[in-house]
Amino acid sequence: MTLAPRQLALLVGLTLAWGINWPVMKLGVTHYPPLTFRAISMVLGLPLLAAALWLQKLPFAVPRAHWRELALLTVTNMFVWHLVVVLAIPHLSSGRAAILGYTMPVFSALWGLLVFGDRLRARQALGVAAAALGVVLLLWHEFARVAGAPVAASAMLLAAAVWALGTRQLRATTIPLPTLTLSFWMTLATAVAVCAAAALFERAQWHWPNAPARAAIAFNALLVFGFAQVAWLVLARSLPPIASTLSVMMIPVLGTVGGALALGEALHWQDAAAAALMVAAIASVLWPARTSAAGAPRG
Repeated sequence: MTLAPRQLALLVGLTLAWGINWPVMKLGVTHYPPLTFRAISMVLGLPLLAAALWLQKLPFAVPRAHWRELALLTVTNMFVWHLVVVLAIPHLSSGRAAILGYTMPVFSALWGLLVFGDRLRARQALGVAAAALGVVLLLWHEFARVAGAPVAASAMLLAAAVWALGTRQLRATTIPLPTLTLSFWMTLATAVAVCAAAALFERAQWHWPNAPARAAIAFNALLVFGFAQVAWLVLARSLPPIASTLSVMMIPVLGTVGGALALGEALHWQDAAAAALMVAAIASVLWPARTSAAGAPRG
């Protein structure tokens, strides 16, 4: 398959925003309580989503008949992921947290095979294998450290599996509303839940954020919840499941490199090899297939 120019622009912006955000988020939760950090970021991002809906004259209302499905999509696409990641990242390096989170394409392929009746073509299967090997290489020097934080590492893998399921469900949804409308309500519901958790567990730690925390909150509000989350949902609804999941596999590479540059986390040759494998994984689903004489795609 090929990407339309708009999809390509969304993918590039999404990759940069989410890739850079891993060290940014690590910096933020180092200086501020994690649940409160996430809650403030989401609340500040909501007006941007509302303004985008208003400017584009898109509907805000969701018919009651779709509330239950929207609630399920919120849990699997946003709530579990955003809650678990922000609690796990203080115990993991930013790059390796990104790597564990972006095992998602592997889980997505497994969900497809086990639940959704997918059949992977040879090139798609090679892409999933390349992504999985790339993840292993990126974690090569972190296995001992991850083993020392088993709860955080296991939680990240669980979040990745749930997010992968949510992506498949979003692709199959029959809710007849724009993706931006769904994103607004999913973000609002998740923000309410995270705010409640922050008030319950972190109220005694509340204080005015310092400069690094304020910068990290602003980055998340503007670029993560104001843009990247919506961009991802648009791609997840418009691209085939394997294409949408493997197409974002440069994000953990950016997270690893960003963590090395900004936070002094170590880089190794395995990281370069993993980057090449991630590029191969992306190419396996986005590179146009050859066409046979009869006009059928091959490869």
